[in-house]
Amino acid sequence: MNYRNLTDAEIQILKDQYCTCSDWSKILVHNEFKTKYVKHVHFSGDIRLGKAEKVFELEGGLKQHSGIFHATLHNCQIGDNVFIANIHRYIANYIISDNCYIENTQLLVTEQNSTFGNGKDVAVLNEAGGREIRITDQLSSHLAYILTLYRHRKETIENITRIIDQYTESVKSDMGYIAPNVKITTCRNIKNVRIGECAVIDSASELINGSINSNASDPVYIGNGVIAKNFIISSGVQATDDTLIENCFIGQGTLLGKHFSIYDSVYFCNCQGFHGEACAIFGGPFTVTHHKSSLLIAGLFSFLNAGSGSNQSNHMYKLGPIHQGVVERGSKTTSDSYILWPAKIGAFSLVMGRHTHHSDTSNLPFSYLIENDNETYIVPGINIKSVGTIRDAQKWPKRDRRKDPNKLDQINFNLLSPYTIQKMYAGIDILNTLKSLSGETSHTYSYHSTVINQSSLKKGIGYYNMAINKFLGNSIIKRLEETKFQSIEEIRERLKPSTEIGLGTWIDLSGLIAPSSEIDKLLNDIDNKDLNSLEDINKRFQDIHKNYYEYEWTWALKKIEEKLDKKYTEFTIQDIIELVNTWTNSVVTLDKLLYEDAKKEFDLISRTGFGTDGDEETKILDFNNVRGKFEENPFVKEVLRHIEIKTALGQELIHRIEHLG
Repeated sequence: MNYRNLTDAEIQILKDQYCTCSDWSKILVHNEFKTKYVKHVHFSGDIRLGKAEKVFELEGGLKQHSGIFHATLHNCQIGDNVFIANIHRYIANYIISDNCYIENTQLLVTEQNSTFGNGKDVAVLNEAGGREIRITDQLSSHLAYILTLYRHRKETIENITRIIDQYTESVKSDMGYIAPNVKITTCRNIKNVRIGECAVIDSASELINGSINSNASDPVYIGNGVIAKNFIISSGVQATDDTLIENCFIGQGTLLGKHFSIYDSVYFCNCQGFHGEACAIFGGPFTVTHHKSSLLIAGLFSFLNAGSGSNQSNHMYKLGPIHQGVVERGSKTTSDSYILWPAKIGAFSLVMGRHTHHSDTSNLPFSYLIENDNETYIVPGINIKSVGTIRDAQKWPKRDRRKDPNKLDQINFNLLSPYTIQKMYAGIDILNTLKSLSGETSHTYSYHSTVINQSSLKKGIGYYNMAINKFLGNSIIKRLEETKFQSIEEIRERLKPSTEIGLGTWIDLSGLIAPSSEIDKLLNDIDNKDLNSLEDINKRFQDIHKNYYEYEWTWALKKIEEKLDKKYTEFTIQDIIELVNTWTNSVVTLDKLLYEDAKKEFDLISRTGFGTDGDEETKILDFNNVRGKFEENPFVKEVLRHIEIKTALGQELIHRIEHLG
């Protein structure tokens, strides 16, 4: 209602200002349009122009009044207070919203019916195909996990693909869209790209067929030299320094830069990629690679820290690159490590050296995998007492960069959960079986193409038992906290689960830790057409995540019942006190092991290279001034404080209930 045709006088003024048009009648302008801010512009097709009243203030204090200068526009709608200048070729088929700033850019065009990256198939894990993920704006790491690994459910995959196709069809358009407050400067070619609110695109080389899902809460920044083709870029992403992106989904809060190249891959929230290369990978949340000559290929990762020169190989020169690998959450690879796929690495493991024997350590989590004389030696459970493991668990929540209130990935940061604890139970059974089959006097044991030393096996059982006791104790103390009980009956009532959901096996759907029964129900609901949209599916993931602790308690209570060989309705006060005392001993023992592990960072070897030109006293002084004293280290202080707090927490519960016995 606020738009009108140009008057004859306005047309003449525009002509005098070196503007041309094939048909002036096809231009509609805002009622408050002023000709003085449109110069050296050629128009064609249907054009709509907003008013120009805003002055943009740039770095250094330079001011630019909104308007259109030195540009060619074809079939465009320009909002209010937009600045467009020095477009070297043209802008065609775009809706450009209010308060956008576009300058010194070569080409901005939408052609044919574009889906802006939606519906593109990305061949992860198997480069030869068969596990493609059809990317879309609303893709979560959990749905992608199902699309990738649940190929045994053919109908389910077809139904999810149908839902994605419906969404893709809904965004198809022959007009590109640039949301309000976008800034595009000094770019080359931008084709078939939809750009969200508050995005900044500065000196990008080429952006073709994609969506940049920026918003005011969490803007996207695309920087110098970036080339991206067939992509979805989520909110909060920063891509800079000649990064190459092709056939990819890039998740919320991800950082890419320093000549990193990623293709045929998905990278979900809070990932980082610098210097190296990723090909055909499923990069779950917090997959991080920072170093040159590091290659992540054909693997599924999450919460990964890849060391410099880390590599994998996905074919053995027979039928091509058809092999895949899984590195479960929280693992690390050291410098120059190598894994020949297929292989499966257990959660929170450390991989050192070259591994070519296709091992499967998924039921021996928190382990070291060490190469020795071309064999893979495994040290079960040792990472439970590693300072690095605890530090990682503490840093991940702090490094969640997502500011978007609509978080696509539901992330469980817990180090100990039914997912990892069930693996420890399995690990204990495996180690005990190996010991009984090979005998107590055996020096080494063989398991899934790995070797386990006798001492490592015995210690591994101990580490797993302590972690299990810690988890079960945590669960029961949390359940009974901040409540004054009058009788054992009240305690038993409090122990009663609120749901039966949680029994059975648990899985990690790339960040979401959940009972497998709930995921099966979700998939069945997709098959039954009870879940018919990406919004519905993502909402279900959110609900499962929200109810995690209720589900966890159901599972944990069952394990406590098995441990005590009685139902919770038969628990006595003494049973609970013994559980708490066992928990306290496990927590304190593990914390003391962490304390001793931290000491290694302050020993004589760690001081090598300090006090270069001085004596031993100078070395110590230099070390203390740079690294600090062991007793003053924040982590060391936190470990000691943790011992005090947890001991007091256990004693508080005992004092609260012991008189009821």
